[in-house]
Amino acid sequence: MTIRVDRDVCQGYGNCVLADPEIFDVDDDGLVVLSRATVADERLPAVRRAEYDCPSKAIHFTE
Repeated sequence: MTIRVDRDVCQGYGNCVLADPEIFDVDDDGLVVLSRATVADERLPAVRRAEYDCPSKAIHFTE
């Protein structure tokens, strides 16, 4: 699965970090960064949660 984050849309709420801190983090500007863009399928529930919980809809993924 590949994750993409639109940093132009990200508002830095950090909900993605709560959903999966091993994949998502927040940089010094308060915007999301990925520890890796491609993750194993077993991470799918956490990535879906991060996408769903993002108020600005900045997170997208493809399976």
